[in-house]
Amino acid sequence: MFCSKKKSLEVERIVKANDREHNEKFQYADNCIHTSKYNILTFLPINLFEQFQRVANAYFLFLLILQLIPEISSLTWFTTMVPLVLVITMTAVKDATDDYFRHKSDNQVNNRLSEVLIDSKLQNEKWMNVKVGDIVKLENNQFVAADLLLLSSSEPHGLCYIETAELDGETNLKVRHALSVTSELGADISRLAKFDGTVVCEAPNNKLDKFTGVLSWKDSKHSLNNEKIILRGCILRNTSWCFGMVIFAGPDTKLMQNSGKTKFKRTSIDRLMNTLVLWIFGFLVCMGVILAIGNSIWENQVGDQFRTFLFWNEGEKNSVFSGFLTFWSYIIILNTVVPISLYVSMEVIRLGHSYFINWDRKMYYPEKATPAEARTTTLNEELGQIEYIFSDKTGTLTENIMTFKKCSINGKIYGEADDDMGQKTDMTKKNKPVDFAVNPQADRTCQFSDHRLMESIKLGDSKVYEFLRVLALCHTVMSEENSAGQLIYQVQSPDEGALVTAARNLGFIFKSRTSETITIEELGTLVTYQLLAFLDFNNIRKRMSVIVRNPEGQIKLYSKGADTILFEKLHPSNEDLLTLTTDHLSEFAGEGLRTLAIAYRDLDDKYFKEWHKMLEDANALIDERDERVAGLYEEIERDLMLLGATAVEDKLQEGVIETVTNLSLANIKIWVLTGDKQETAINIGYACNMLTDDMNDVFIISGNTAVEVREELRKAKENLFEQNRSFSNGHVVFEKQQLELDSVVEETITGDYALIINGHSLAHALESGIKGDLLELACMCKTVVCCRVTPLQKAQVVELVKKYRNAVTLAIGDGANDVSMIKSAHIGVGISGQEGMQAVLASDYSFAQFRYLQRLLLVHGRWSYFRMCKFLCYFFYKNFAFTLVHFWFGFFCGFSAQIALDTSYWTVINHFFIWGSVATYFSILFTMHSNGIFGIFPNQFPFVGNARHSLAQKCIWLVILLTTVASVMPVVAFRFLKVDLCPALSDQIRRRQKAQKKAKPSHSRRPQTRRSSSRRSGYAFAHQEGYGELITSGKNMRAKNPPPTPGLEKTLYNSTSWIENLCKKTTDTVSSFSLDKTVKL
Repeated sequence: MFCSKKKSLEVERIVKANDREHNEKFQYADNCIHTSKYNILTFLPINLFEQFQRVANAYFLFLLILQLIPEISSLTWFTTMVPLVLVITMTAVKDATDDYFRHKSDNQVNNRLSEVLIDSKLQNEKWMNVKVGDIVKLENNQFVAADLLLLSSSEPHGLCYIETAELDGETNLKVRHALSVTSELGADISRLAKFDGTVVCEAPNNKLDKFTGVLSWKDSKHSLNNEKIILRGCILRNTSWCFGMVIFAGPDTKLMQNSGKTKFKRTSIDRLMNTLVLWIFGFLVCMGVILAIGNSIWENQVGDQFRTFLFWNEGEKNSVFSGFLTFWSYIIILNTVVPISLYVSMEVIRLGHSYFINWDRKMYYPEKATPAEARTTTLNEELGQIEYIFSDKTGTLTENIMTFKKCSINGKIYGEADDDMGQKTDMTKKNKPVDFAVNPQADRTCQFSDHRLMESIKLGDSKVYEFLRVLALCHTVMSEENSAGQLIYQVQSPDEGALVTAARNLGFIFKSRTSETITIEELGTLVTYQLLAFLDFNNIRKRMSVIVRNPEGQIKLYSKGADTILFEKLHPSNEDLLTLTTDHLSEFAGEGLRTLAIAYRDLDDKYFKEWHKMLEDANALIDERDERVAGLYEEIERDLMLLGATAVEDKLQEGVIETVTNLSLANIKIWVLTGDKQETAINIGYACNMLTDDMNDVFIISGNTAVEVREELRKAKENLFEQNRSFSNGHVVFEKQQLELDSVVEETITGDYALIINGHSLAHALESGIKGDLLELACMCKTVVCCRVTPLQKAQVVELVKKYRNAVTLAIGDGANDVSMIKSAHIGVGISGQEGMQAVLASDYSFAQFRYLQRLLLVHGRWSYFRMCKFLCYFFYKNFAFTLVHFWFGFFCGFSAQIALDTSYWTVINHFFIWGSVATYFSILFTMHSNGIFGIFPNQFPFVGNARHSLAQKCIWLVILLTTVASVMPVVAFRFLKVDLCPALSDQIRRRQKAQKKAKPSHSRRPQTRRSSSRRSGYAFAHQEGYGELITSGKNMRAKNPPPTPGLEKTLYNSTSWIENLCKKTTDTVSSFSLDKTVKL
């Protein structure tokens, strides 16, 4: 399939709706995409070009040309032709097969159907035929075909909900809303067909979070931003239908702009082989020159005596010309020093190693019946040389399952109990889960094992009631009943979903909401609260509050948020409870759980009315509106009464901690590159033990400009080198030999450090001239976490390490947003998880769980590399021995380029010794250990139990000891003498460092402070600001839902389900993290 190519570079894009003729003038790319490397016409030339990049293939082609010249060739041409064609054909077939599957995947995507408005009616069109300017209709749960300007939707005010897992890995829903002038178009096909608006916007780019443009329609202009755009790769959720206008198509879409190109990957052994072949070819030329000179001398002094018998012509009696011909003849004869069978044998070994991976039962995931798969056969030995691993977070390290684990209410922990010895134990390990069968609306997938909480609810504990009431009221969750009558929650943040579901299972069920009310079911009784105000979350406040009036007329403020923020707002009477809850939070954080503090406040009616009047006045301001509103929020969120805290677990995949630990012990550095928010990634880092409280420092880079990023990096490096300042100042060699000493400088860092950098700061660091500073600091840190990064930035980080560190890299991920990173790394690993198969299709190896990476690298990778190195050493030894026989034979045959051993003879010898040695070994082995030979010669062959007999003899132990000493002592003595007499620069640095430690032991390390509180000091929501305003404005409410009357009435949505399978999607994101106490730059 052939797709149209991109024309010259754009400055801006002008698109007119429903006018293909107008848009075709600009030659915009169509919606056909291709990720394959070849097509029918380009396969042969491109593949041959790639294969002849191997020096050996070019070398054998050169030999083949020489063998076609009869004057210099003593071997037939097919001895080189057949193996060369065989090798090239096998490789070409393998490459063609891989590319065929890419074509198949492309065709599957390009042939998807979408409803397009053509000639005033909706028609089913293939994605590849969608054009820029077309109006497309999307339905619930459909993939978005191209980058669209949202025109209208089934939701009020033109809202729609999308899932962006393929773009940034996040499964929480995001809101997009249409312009008010276009949302009025609705689903009226005639009005949509007459829509002729013109969009002038930015040129295609890879920035996922930015879009600027202007819509001109009906003599008016309307500004466009990212909130009006639905990107290709998103999935429409919770929305029955929507209409959009195609702005970018195919390769111009932001998804494809972030997709890396498929690259030809070669192992370091392949690159080493290219170098070795060049050196060996030089050695071959030297041997040919020596033998050619010998031939000229021999022909000049001795050869005249033989020419009478050879009947040579007078013109051929030139000894120099004879030497010239002999040189090329020996080049052909001695070519076996690098035979083409070497590459055939290497491919066979690699194929066998690939089958070892595919057959490994310890990498088989029985729950999904998914085995490990080696999708390429050329990179196995590279697995044993990995130095850097770049990992996604969501779905790769975590399971995308958020679980309510523990809580602290009024100073009492629920979720653990004392065992018989008085020690605290995890209730999930001791007791059976609480049976929620009495609650027909409970979520059966969630479990809680502490029965004491249910007992407290039955006893009517008012604090527990108020605690659960906060969880059921203070959130942005939307609810609905599906066709089966089951209650479905639509969550913007999976953390909120876990908390609201926990309250639901414990009897406080959130039922429905409008812009003015919230209805919950409290232990079987419907209660409707009047929503008076919604104090929305943002990254500065790190908390969320609601103000409601209960049926008794009392006004309550319910708040939840980061403990470090919320504890500052408490009433002084909470001091004792605050101390106890703080200890509980530290305990929760030590277990890697994500925590929130819960509090409330009773409000006076008169005070609230005065405050609400000031809030309305502040919202009406044009200047300083946000500052005034924030000040009023601060004013009312004070003198809070503490209720307790929650602890939620973002469950890691099984074996992640052990895998990370073992890979770190193997001196492999793991960098986490995620599209999630910073606090989420940090908490996962702590949960995986990549970040620990005992680290010397955690550097957080969050500058908004290149200057700020450079300054933060400089301060971080100064802090890191503070202990070694005197050492570094005393060595000018650091500046002269920087490249040589990079690894040495890393070894001088005595403590453990971590670097955390967000997406906008990383963009400045990568695009400006400070990438060297970033890389230097990152490589000296034990852990690096990059947050809010785009797919392209992931690939740029990998390329940065590849280019400047000259290290072997591996990238692992499970979603489409990881494809660029997987393609850029030396080795790409795909996890077949919750986010589709895009990462698997682009990968070199795939399996189902992150923990299998340990076995892939430390078992299969190590042994593949070890076996290949042993094989190459033996192969070169064997071929040098065979070739030098012909070289030495030249001195006895008058340098006449005759072969000492016939090719067929050598082939027979090879087969005889290979298969003969294998047969002899196993024959002797089985014979010596057989019962028959023992029965015939019981005294001479006591091989039954031979190990016991052998080890019982003293001479055996003496031989083992002498052999060990004789083998080890020379090496140990040489190493010690070398370090003492000729120490390397790194040895000198280590010696000086040890001396400094002994001289100043008290200053060798700064005082450590536990940062356990920092793990829980951030707001635990992967939340977006603005949801509170959407709720209170009523824009996201169904217009057909009647508002509930005050009192104990039930208010439920009667519409059809927005998304019945959303309960499977309540996943992702982790708790926030305080920047103030984490780092001191």
